[in-house]
Amino acid sequence: MKSLNEPIQYLKSVGPKRAASFTKVGIKTVKDLLYYFPSKYLDRTTLLSSSEAYNIVERGYDGEITVIGKVTSKEKRIFNRKEILKVAMRDREGFFECVWFQGAKYFENKFDEGEVFAVSAKPSISKFNNLQFVHPDFDRISEDESQTFYSTGKIIPFYRIPKELKATNIGDISLRKMLTFILDGYLDEIEDTLPPQLIEKNSLLDLSSALRFIHYPENMKQVDEARIRFKYEELFYLELLVALRKNNYKEKVPGISFQIKSKLVPQFIKTLPFELTSAQKHVLTEIKNDMLSEKPMNRLLQGDVGSGKTIVALIAMLIAIDSGYQAAIMAPTEILADQHARNISKMMNDLYTHFPERKIKVSLLIGGQKKTEREKRLEEIELQEADIIVGTHAIFEQNVKFKNLGLIVIDEQHRFGVVQRAELIKKAASPDIIVMSATPIPRTLSMTVYGDLDVSIINEMPKNRKPIRTLLRGETKLPEIYQFINEKAKEGCQSFIVYPLVEESEKLELKAAVTYFEELSKTYLKELRVGLIHGRMKWREKEDVMLLFAAKEYDVIISTTVIEVGIDIPSANIMLINDAHRFGLSQLHQLRGRVGRGAEQAYCILVTKDEITAASARLKDKLEYLSPVELEKYKSSIRLQTMVKYTDGFKIAEIDMKLRGPGDIFGIQQSGFPALKYADLTTDVEILLNAKRDAFKIIEEDPKIFSPQNAIARKNLIEHYSDNLKYAKIG
Repeated sequence: MKSLNEPIQYLKSVGPKRAASFTKVGIKTVKDLLYYFPSKYLDRTTLLSSSEAYNIVERGYDGEITVIGKVTSKEKRIFNRKEILKVAMRDREGFFECVWFQGAKYFENKFDEGEVFAVSAKPSISKFNNLQFVHPDFDRISEDESQTFYSTGKIIPFYRIPKELKATNIGDISLRKMLTFILDGYLDEIEDTLPPQLIEKNSLLDLSSALRFIHYPENMKQVDEARIRFKYEELFYLELLVALRKNNYKEKVPGISFQIKSKLVPQFIKTLPFELTSAQKHVLTEIKNDMLSEKPMNRLLQGDVGSGKTIVALIAMLIAIDSGYQAAIMAPTEILADQHARNISKMMNDLYTHFPERKIKVSLLIGGQKKTEREKRLEEIELQEADIIVGTHAIFEQNVKFKNLGLIVIDEQHRFGVVQRAELIKKAASPDIIVMSATPIPRTLSMTVYGDLDVSIINEMPKNRKPIRTLLRGETKLPEIYQFINEKAKEGCQSFIVYPLVEESEKLELKAAVTYFEELSKTYLKELRVGLIHGRMKWREKEDVMLLFAAKEYDVIISTTVIEVGIDIPSANIMLINDAHRFGLSQLHQLRGRVGRGAEQAYCILVTKDEITAASARLKDKLEYLSPVELEKYKSSIRLQTMVKYTDGFKIAEIDMKLRGPGDIFGIQQSGFPALKYADLTTDVEILLNAKRDAFKIIEEDPKIFSPQNAIARKNLIEHYSDNLKYAKIG
């Protein structure tokens, strides 16, 4: 019996040598080759006579056509030391010729006088006024044209041919022949991988039809239908894993049912020097309801830079503390953890000053601490002398023992993988979790990578904030920009000047923070107090510089991207980013968010090469309509113009996902999910919504996937997604 799991070596026209080539590109079985889908298609369904072809070329036609003719002669000659092959052919209405400028010797042996061929390519008119095809695809056919066309006369699939396959003379034509053999001989062995009720509900092709249409469609409508089938299936199983993971977390163990025991939270809110926004209040209600329920909270808190996520998370921590629990907040960098600890400590001291019924203790735990200080912090945590623990990944190391951890807040979620998150969760029986992201997450991405989390969005900025003005300038404008910084410094405005690297790199020819600190301090900024901060400094050195900056001891900080996340200096209102084309969109948006924290007008000035500035200006009005080719060609210019045009982080994130793909933005590879091969999260939103709806409904009605009608889904999960099931177990 034929089996799709047969080694590909035994397939017709393969053998051991070619099988070894296939293995190098991950194709080991007949099934693997069947799922090696075309990368593009050419529509060659229209056959023309030579005279019809000649006429449409004269009228300016620039597409491909197919003509059938008989070989009348062939000629090989030398031109500029290269062999050229010309094959003359004719049909009932006239003559045409095929020309090869490469591979003349190989193609000469393919054509004999009197044989009939179907030829496909873009036609042209030669200088001798002949209809001509250069390097055409072709098939030898019988007089009655009954032989199957492999390359012509229909919609033709084209495949990516890696160098490993080319090495054993495997090309498009040989792949098509192999796949025709598989489709004719093995398709009866195909078992569908989607439950029949989902195929019917979504009007999808069955798997056999989808596989045939994806390789050998009769029209492009069949290609589209096949693609929808494979995209839906891929997204359905992704969402099934998401739904399982969410259900498992909720059902695994009972959560903490927190209780409001005192007036701690309303007292704290009274001490704030500002009023919470409507969006913050709405999100707090969602979080409070989660915390009061018996099920564990697992919530994503999204909000743009400066929208007030941290204060919301802190109020949630006070709810936990009011119930007798500890709360922990994990930050991605030591300098941000230190800033969190300082800010929270100050607010808790203000609370104690106004309402001295309870003093709340804050402990900082980071990798760079001295041994004695670290041991003291560990003791505070273990004895619950510390109510709020702030730290980096150091807080989930083995020697950190919490006495009664009830709430975990993870700042900048996309920097932590699922494994790291799971390690922190092990520190308590079933803690409530808030994961925060200041990098807004496109809707489709939050439905997949973060689909196991309930989502809260703060979509409103504090009332006193003015939108940051973003300007794009060429490098020749730098003297004027430095003059602007000098003038604003006289008004009490502080500035960041950011460079990509710490030291000179001839390879990248980028400015270096250290070099330019020395240069600018002696030239354009010599009247100002200038500080320096970069990633190679110890965290205490960075902390000292930032504290002096916050105390207005510096007018300007020259920095690398170490200030990207979380640094909060309300009087800093100018962000100058050098070599801005070297930064990603998310980085640029984060850096811009370091200014504009007060009521004054803030500026983000992006400096780049003059030619990139000009290219960016040309894209100003067409960011929404760029083709894939333009997206690839003008990436730097698109990023910069996006920053100028938009301040909405969600809009920026959508464009970033188009430019880079979802995996590169939020590290999907760390998240315990399979990579997407067919679906595109930037364009396949409707398919994703349907797949999510179906998957979550199945888990809601059949949490362990034991129902007979879902047997296919269960079997497919076990066979093809076993590596992912450690994050999303089935019964």
